[in-house]
Amino acid sequence: MIGVIKILGGLALFLYGISLLSSGMEMLAGDQIQKWLDRVTNSRLKSMFFGTAASAILQSSGLLMVTMIGLVNANLMTVVQSISVMLGQEIGTTVTAQIVAFEIGDFRLILVILGIIFLEFFPNRDWQKYGGILMGLGVIFVGMSYMASALNELVDIPWIANSLVAMGQYPWIGILAGIIATSLTQSSTAVTSVTVAMGMTNAISLEGAIGIILGANIGSCITGLIAALRLSPVARQVSYSQIMINVFGVLLFMPFIPQFADLIQRTSPDLPRQIANAHTVFNVSVSLMLFPFVRQIAAVAMRLAPADPEKVEHKVTMYIDEMQYAVPTVALKEASRELQRLGDITVEMVELSCRALLEKDIVAAERVLYLESGVADPVTRDLEHFVSVLMRSDLSFVQQKRAFQIKDLLVDVERVGDMAEDIADYAKDRVAGDIPFTEEATNELTELYEFALSIYRQSLQALREQNRDLAKTVGEREKEFDNLYWKVRERHIQRQMSGACHPEAGVIFIETLRLLERISDHADNLGISVIRNLNHVPAIAG
Repeated sequence: MIGVIKILGGLALFLYGISLLSSGMEMLAGDQIQKWLDRVTNSRLKSMFFGTAASAILQSSGLLMVTMIGLVNANLMTVVQSISVMLGQEIGTTVTAQIVAFEIGDFRLILVILGIIFLEFFPNRDWQKYGGILMGLGVIFVGMSYMASALNELVDIPWIANSLVAMGQYPWIGILAGIIATSLTQSSTAVTSVTVAMGMTNAISLEGAIGIILGANIGSCITGLIAALRLSPVARQVSYSQIMINVFGVLLFMPFIPQFADLIQRTSPDLPRQIANAHTVFNVSVSLMLFPFVRQIAAVAMRLAPADPEKVEHKVTMYIDEMQYAVPTVALKEASRELQRLGDITVEMVELSCRALLEKDIVAAERVLYLESGVADPVTRDLEHFVSVLMRSDLSFVQQKRAFQIKDLLVDVERVGDMAEDIADYAKDRVAGDIPFTEEATNELTELYEFALSIYRQSLQALREQNRDLAKTVGEREKEFDNLYWKVRERHIQRQMSGACHPEAGVIFIETLRLLERISDHADNLGISVIRNLNHVPAIAG
């Protein structure tokens, strides 16, 4: 019983260490992962490199798999691209086993001590990242030590010893054990590392360990499959592709496990290193063998989960997907892109609403009302919910700041859409009442509308590019707009006093002026937010 508790305690420490290491690496290199993701193209080699690097950094193929399914589901990545990433991911997952195969003795405690020192006594965020990484590595090795110690005791129990021997004699038993263990733990990394721990005490033969590794590869598909089953057929295609890749590898290697073990034994005299090397050679070999057949794998997956265009769910959002919660860096980036898209929609709404008012274009006015109720409002609602849920997850300080900024910016962008809707309503009133505008009033409204729209466009550009100079220019131009606004307002009052202005036209004119002034204010808010963001946290837009 004590041995079982030790194994479970060691496994808990190991998984906690993986979590710390993953969080630290994601904070350290998360932005770089996003840059790589943006560059994933139809180049299969680039996609494969991204998968290798991202999986090694995140220390979780499951996280990357779930994120990819989310990106494919949001139409941000094709199935062919995802398969190339997947092949790289298979290579990247071997890094953890290679790390834990080292026997570092009491140095693991030094890693823990250094990690605690960095986390507790160095407020600088960079030191915090390194502290998390060191602490994670140390806890991983402490967990491995506990598991190895417990396994050394458990192998004296006859039925456990016989089971481990049977895995070496009958590889299918090891494969089945690997599938079950990985399905239960949802972590092939944990199962592979426990197998390495078995090797540290010679509790298992290399052949038995290889069987568990092969099974863990199949079991690792469960996470992605569960995530994909409730999503679109395209998302299921990604999951089915992963299953095909891993099952192919297992079927290919299974008949030759003794010969494979004999080859691996020549790579190192130490059993833990042999197990890690077997994992690496297996995954790398399968990925390289299947690399030329990515399109064929995608074609088979598409046959298994055909997409019916008539049944495809049409989402109002384009970039965000709940599957992205697994990797906050990606989720925040896509939320920022969704915000930019909403900004572009509101630009169109302002253009159409002012054209509707000035040209008495009822079609343009109706288009604005549709964009507000059918697109802008639902996107705002979904994006606000997406960021709110994300903020309840385990975010770093910088990521929390980014999420708060997106929510603040969303308020300003959404308000601009509301302003455009109000102008469109005034346009409909003008058409219905056949209300005339003087030529002077029309020219003034046109000037102010073009000025306000120009400032708003510039603020969105500053946000997209994270451009401090452009953001400052927005503030300066907003002040110019305010000066012009008061001059136009004064001239309008003079026209009213002289009787040159139609009474109902006067109400519409002054209210439209007020709405345009508020649009310029919201543009200024965007510019101020960009400047504050650049002063405190890294850029979120791109």
